[in-house]
Amino acid sequence: MSYISKAWGGRVSDKHITENCGILRKLLPGDIVLADRGFDIAESVGFYQAKLYIPAFTRGKKQLSPKEVEETRKIANVRIHVERVIGLVRRKYAIMQAILPIEYLKLKEGETLSPIDKIATVLLCFD
Repeated sequence: MSYISKAWGGRVSDKHITENCGILRKLLPGDIVLADRGFDIAESVGFYQAKLYIPAFTRGKKQLSPKEVEETRKIANVRIHVERVIGLVRRKYAIMQAILPIEYLKLKEGETLSPIDKIATVLLCFD
């Protein structure tokens, strides 16, 4: 599934965006969500009967079990592709590399998308 949320400004957390942007409502029972360590959204994902996979922690252990190593390797292989695509989009479009003026986040009267949401939609259509 591909999904792009509307832009968020300021110092809002990834967890807050994830739980409030609408993507979780698209989950179906049995779906799998991949996330970074420390991205604690298991309860929110579980509400939709989906599963959250996070790379295993070594904290408090000398090493991971063979099962944990294999699961972490599978997650890492998928994440490499996700990070590569994000990097390609950022490098390809200069506007995605800059700090944006706050005006780009503001909705104009009678419109449903802010300027940055319109820009992101167009960029993804051309990619």
